[in-house]
Amino acid sequence: MTSTTLDPTTVDVPKSGPPKRSGGGLGRYILIRFLLIIPTVFILVTTVFFLMRATGDPITAAQGGRLPADQLAERIHAAGYDRPILTQYVEYLGDLFRGDLGTTLSDSRPVTEVLTTFGTATLELAFYALIVAFLVGIPLGLVAAYFRDKVPDALLRVFAIACYATPVFFAGLLLKLIFAVQLDWLPVAGRASNRSELAMRRLDHPTGIYLIDALRTGNGEIVADVLQHAVLPAIALGLLTAGVFLRLVRTNVIGTLGSGYVEAARSRGVRESRLLRKHAYRPALIPIITVVGMQVAMLLVGAVLTETTFEWRGLGFQLSQYLQARDFVAVQGIVVMLAIVVALSNFVVDVIAALIDPRVRY
Repeated sequence: MTSTTLDPTTVDVPKSGPPKRSGGGLGRYILIRFLLIIPTVFILVTTVFFLMRATGDPITAAQGGRLPADQLAERIHAAGYDRPILTQYVEYLGDLFRGDLGTTLSDSRPVTEVLTTFGTATLELAFYALIVAFLVGIPLGLVAAYFRDKVPDALLRVFAIACYATPVFFAGLLLKLIFAVQLDWLPVAGRASNRSELAMRRLDHPTGIYLIDALRTGNGEIVADVLQHAVLPAIALGLLTAGVFLRLVRTNVIGTLGSGYVEAARSRGVRESRLLRKHAYRPALIPIITVVGMQVAMLLVGAVLTETTFEWRGLGFQLSQYLQARDFVAVQGIVVMLAIVVALSNFVVDVIAALIDPRVRY
């Protein structure tokens, strides 16, 4: 039998080192998450379109009973609502890709103009509400975790349940009754006083975000007036999310405090308060970031009731007005824009979570 001698120089020896991890990196993850926005928005747009048409054409819904039958039929034909529903749907998608969301039936304004005029107010209110949610939910969640299964923990859990179980309009009315009517500490409604609004309108190219415009005036009284008007709406809407943050922080901090590296630090004599601040706090914030995207949707839904309660003239307030007028073209455009904002918010949150925690990418 002939033996074969292998030349070690010709043999491929596996290189040492850790195996490559499959699943792609950050760039691939961001690309996939971005591409998922397209089918998400498409499904939402399609659902909104056919739900709006389920009650009939928009003109009959808005003007039915107010116009003679011949004039109503003429308007329906001029707007193209007597054509097949699929033809209207394809045309609507084409207009949407061109950035045309239609014209409101009640006040004949382009929907894009409505969005740019009132969208900044909703954006500002959501920003204030998130600040309240973070300032209330995260510290109280840490306190609840520190006093786990004790009286402060029980009270804070009841408070959290009350926050996200109480209807926003009820919380708003209660806050108005206490702090605006009885105590007369804060304004009862609006985004600013008439004097402040007139001063901000005199600015060149106002942003529509009152806090920024108030700062641009350089008048401290106007800034204080804008902030005072924002306190009650921000608290009413922010507490809705603060309750979720409180429960989430409490649960995750308790889980982190029981992990191995925290137990090792505890065995070395590290104080419990230091363990909470240095070791358990940051890991517990990662789930908060991932939940923020979903909470944006809750804030936008809550903004409709909050803005109506406090006469905060944003998209939520306008949406309620258009619903009362049965202006389904305006309602459809606003809902589609809010859906796009929610989808983009979830994308941004996913990217931030992937940057903070690399495990999210795989």
